Amino acid sequence: MANMILDIFSDPVCPWCYIGKRRFERALDLITPERRPQIRWRAFMLNPDMPSDGMERNAYLALKFGSSQRAMELYSMISKAGFEEDILFAFGDIYRTPSTVDPHRLIGWAGERGHQGEVVDAMFQAYFLKGVDIGDRANLVTIASTAGLDGDEVEAFLASDEGVDTVLAEHNLAQRIGVNGVPCFILDGRYAVSGAQSPEVLQRMIDSAHETSAA
Repeated sequence: MANMILDIFSDPVCPWCYIGKRRFERALDLITPERRPQIRWRAFMLNPDMPSDGMERNAYLALKFGSSQRAMELYSMISKAGFEEDILFAFGDIYRTPSTVDPHRLIGWAGERGHQGEVVDAMFQAYFLKGVDIGDRANLVTIASTAGLDGDEVEAFLASDEGVDTVLAEHNLAQRIGVNGVPCFILDGRYAVSGAQSPEVLQRMIDSAHETSAA
């Protein structure tokens, strides 16, 4: 039986998505190889109305959370959860919150070339561990190059409008099927769990799907 497809709706500026990715990777260690799904990263934008050149980080946090104090409380909790997954979030190094249209375009394009997982991981690392502005196309070229893609090809792709419609369509699809938070894991188009779930929850979803399919 062919591997089931696991669609992961995610946003590169979502810290819980990075945590969810690490937990999912641990879930794969609990699953027999023949049940491991084919992974497809899909676009969801936490800030669909973000200007194309992004927004200064402190201004964004004030707008999003009402106060820097509230933001600090939330990010402190996220940092603790990240630490448990060996993620050392450097929120203080992030100076700009980007639009994620271009990052999502790159993730989709990388998927067509067999490097989607590597690009997603490199993007999370650049943004959350080093404070890199992933809305800047030159930075995206560097990120993609470290993930095994040709820098000149990436630069030419990002200079075009290719993939913009796909990103918007995937975001709209997510909203239409009821995805209102990410990460969201949808297996075989029928089984779904939202949030940065534990490896055990993700394992049970995948095993249950296979058992139901076999029955």
